[in-house]
Amino acid sequence: MITTEQIAAVLDHPVLDTSGRKIGDAKRVFVDDTSGQPGWAAVRTGRLGGETFVPIRDAQLVDDHLEVPYPKAQVMDAPHPRIEPGGHLSRAQEQELGRHYGIAGGAAGDAEQRATGETVGAAGAAAGTRSGNVDPGATAATGRAEERDLTDETGAMTRSEERMHVRTERYASGEARLHKYVVTEEVEQTVPVRHEKVRIVREPIEAGTTTQTKAQSEFAEAEQTVTLHAERPVVETETVAVERVRLVPEEETEQQTIKGTVRKERIETHLPDEEPGNLS
Repeated sequence: MITTEQIAAVLDHPVLDTSGRKIGDAKRVFVDDTSGQPGWAAVRTGRLGGETFVPIRDAQLVDDHLEVPYPKAQVMDAPHPRIEPGGHLSRAQEQELGRHYGIAGGAAGDAEQRATGETVGAAGAAAGTRSGNVDPGATAATGRAEERDLTDETGAMTRSEERMHVRTERYASGEARLHKYVVTEEVEQTVPVRHEKVRIVREPIEAGTTTQTKAQSEFAEAEQTVTLHAERPVVETETVAVERVRLVPEEETEQQTIKGTVRKERIETHLPDEEPGNLS
């Protein structure tokens, strides 16, 4: 249930349906002439500045928006009575809206306790101001928090202030890529390499030995050939997997200080024979 103290938080804030879809923004709140309790909200839907009416008796104020227990289609199809700034919802208009939403006796419940509703600003309703005590030119048309300068019949005044709520949103801050390319670099490796060479061995032969043949004892030309061998380096390459590289996003939390401006109301006292004092 929306109370009179919450009207300031309802005006100019989004109105969402049962599925969380935005219907529009609450621009006016109608309160009961008898009880002073909020009963209807006029929601601007964006259709050429038109307003649709939705009961807020069973609505909930969540963070910075109002949630109503009706689907968006039903709210959009509701009757659209034209109420001038400072005007009232007539009993017939309220009953027509109540039939559309299936509410017996209108948004305030008992029809006998529901007279006409007054469009009031945030302060007039928040202070429990009845519709007959409101100056339409001062607060009814705008509903602005800074125009709340009314007192009710008991001599009390409600002071309100804005609260700052900070939320976070996720966005793409950049991209990280892996790119593989080929480079060529010089490498060195020392390997042993063998080769053959000739060493001359001279062995004397004594005369008359049986190892000396006739051919050897005669003068003649002769030739002996020995094949020499050597090793040389042969370079071969092979491809082997040496490492696997992948990108893994990791979340880090840091503290940021957010500055903003909020408005606060101040109430001064003007008492006889005393200097004006600030209560808050």
